[in-house]
Amino acid sequence: MGDASSWSRAWSITGDLDVMRAAVELVQDQVHACGWDDAASFAVRLAFEEALTNALRHGHGGDASLEIAIEVAIDAGEVRLGVTDQGPGFDPGTVPDPRADENLTIASGRGLALIRAFMTTCEVVPPGNSLQLRLTRPMGSDPTTAC
Repeated sequence: MGDASSWSRAWSITGDLDVMRAAVELVQDQVHACGWDDAASFAVRLAFEEALTNALRHGHGGDASLEIAIEVAIDAGEVRLGVTDQGPGFDPGTVPDPRADENLTIASGRGLALIRAFMTTCEVVPPGNSLQLRLTRPMGSDPTTAC
């Protein structure tokens, strides 16, 4: 990636909320610049915010001084996001399904469920401290501009 029709970047940020917010805004601006519509921009924003929040809250136990590694690649056909924290990881099979009747009143699992609902794929990379997300443009839809 890196030609006139794509954008990519890899960097690390702390868990400071303003820094995380700036990273989300940067990515959202690039999603629009690459011709994605508002619905896709919303999906990417929601998933990226949830991934960063989960990295800070669960991976780093709320320690905002620890760094979160981010990788983003955007082109006309797909958006790829990687978010890796310094925590020990988790087993996605142990996360309760928040849609199940017995889990409706617990908060756990909602962020991961939202990410999975809005992205085309969501891979939890072992040992579980890295999420690889992908949103693919539907067949037949054309980008409005090139990034």
